[in-house]
Order: sequence, then C-alpha cells, then structure tokens
Amino acid sequence: MPFSIDWSVWLSPWVLGIFGLCIGSFLNVVIHRLPRMMERQWLADTAEFLQDQDMLKRQLGAADKRTAEITNFGQKLAADCEARPALSLSRPRSRCPHCGHVLRWHENLPVIGWLRLGGRCSACKAPIGLRYPIVEAATAGLFAVVAWHFGPTPATLVYLVAVSLLIAAALIDLDTTLLPDGLNFSLMGLGLAAAWQHCTSVSLADAALGLLFGYGALWVLATLYQWLRNRTGMAEGDFKLFAALGALLGWQQLLPIILLSSAVGAAVGIFLVLAQGHKREVPIPFGPYLAGGGLAALFFGQELLQLLYPMLAG
Repeated sequence: MPFSIDWSVWLSPWVLGIFGLCIGSFLNVVIHRLPRMMERQWLADTAEFLQDQDMLKRQLGAADKRTAEITNFGQKLAADCEARPALSLSRPRSRCPHCGHVLRWHENLPVIGWLRLGGRCSACKAPIGLRYPIVEAATAGLFAVVAWHFGPTPATLVYLVAVSLLIAAALIDLDTTLLPDGLNFSLMGLGLAAAWQHCTSVSLADAALGLLFGYGALWVLATLYQWLRNRTGMAEGDFKLFAALGALLGWQQLLPIILLSSAVGAAVGIFLVLAQGHKREVPIPFGPYLAGGGLAALFFGQELLQLLYPMLAG
C-alpha cells in the first residue's frame, strides 16, 4: 500500500497550534538577535569605510594627519567588533541576560518553561519578560486560526510563514524602529511565489500590482509630507512592508489595510501624546499597525472589502 500523508491531521488547528508554540519560541530569538546582528554588521562596515584613506581624502579633503586619525579610529573600531563573541540566530545558546545562566532544555519549553520558573531565572531569580510567553502563545493562536480558517490547503502553509514574518517584523519595529529588509523581502517573495504557483486565491497580476502600488502609494505620501513639512514622516521599511502585504494579499486589500492601520495608529498616537506625555517629535513605529492591518485583511479581507467599497461609493 503506497504511503500517503493525511494533511487534514498535520494541518489541523491542534497540531499547528502546538507547532506555533515552537515557532513562537524561535521568533523570540529572531526579535531579540536580528537587530543586534544588523547593528553589528553596520559597525563593521563603518570601521572598514573609516580605514579607506583614499575615500576620506576625496570626501573630506582631509590632511594626512586628520586622515590618519580617522583611520586609526576605524582600526580600533574594527578590533572592538572582532573581539565581540559570535552572534547568530543559533549561537550562542539562550541564556539569562542578567547573569549569563545558559537555559536548560526544560527551561526553554515554550510557555511551560516560563510558568515552571515562575517568570524568573532559576540561577539569579531576575525576572524574565512576560513578552516571551505572550509571543509564543500568540503565535500558537494565530497558527491555529490559520488552520481553522483555510483548512488543509497550500494556502495554510503560505500564511503560516507570512504570520511568522509579520510577528517578527512588527515587534522588531516596535523595539528598535527598524524593519529588516530580510523579513520584508521574504514576505514579498512569498506572496509572489504563492500567486505564481496558485497556492492562494491571489493571481500573479494582482500580487505584482499589490507590490507596485503598495510601495508607490506610501512613497508618494512620504515624499509629499517631506516637501510640505520639511521632515521625514515615514521610513522606507514601511514602504517595503506595505508592498509585501500587497504582494501577499493582492492590490485590492491595500486600501483596507492602510485605513485600518492608520486609524489604529492615530488613536494610539493620540493616546500616547495626551495620556503618556509622548513627545510629538519622537517617531512612533508604523510597522506594528501595518502588520495588524495585514492580519485583519488576511482573515476578514472579503468582509472588509464588502463593507468599505459601498461606503466609499455612497
């Protein structure tokens, strides 16, 4: 009897919910380490540039003594970068940021490990952030909802990857105001590849137009804002994330996504300014709101379209 896989079991909400716990644990690592890996690479690149004496003379017209000073600083910076321990998504092993205690396997179990430890390091008793189990539980819940909503289909596999990328991008942006190109471009490629292979209901033409219109629309708005107010209103990472959502969900979903994310973002921004004393000149990351709008469109896209366009027509 030929071997066959029962996808209705492996792609069921219960199985994918448990799988989501594990992915959520990995996403915590990505959220914490990826920005630091990027910053470390930027420092290394800066050190290399500072040692380019010909470039310094061309750009600064600096005298030999000043060029030597800058080059010497670049060499010291490069040495400092090289002296740092290796950092990747897999190395070193997870450890307490307060005392350096390396987590044992049972301490690293998603949600359960945090609960068993009472939210504290077993070695130094320092508190472990509540966000770690929240991210794990939220990822598990979203994986289960994707399985329930889309069933045992190729679309489920596509959207599981998309949800993971959106969670990581949103929380990295919230922490650092950075939206890594690696995550944005992965989401773009996922949307285009899924449309090309007919894994979702989005056609390749709609995905391509979503990519183009998504980037172009926010670029135009940001350029106009820059021209009118003489200040930056939105970062390029937001353009790319919006373009990626357009590639994943089609150009038709761009308007619901931007309206939802803008409305929620404005409400939160007003609250932060009025109730929390947030300074107006300090930027508020927009990536989390775009990601939230994208998730809403993923699960309720048709309902949002049916609600929105009659309102605009009226």
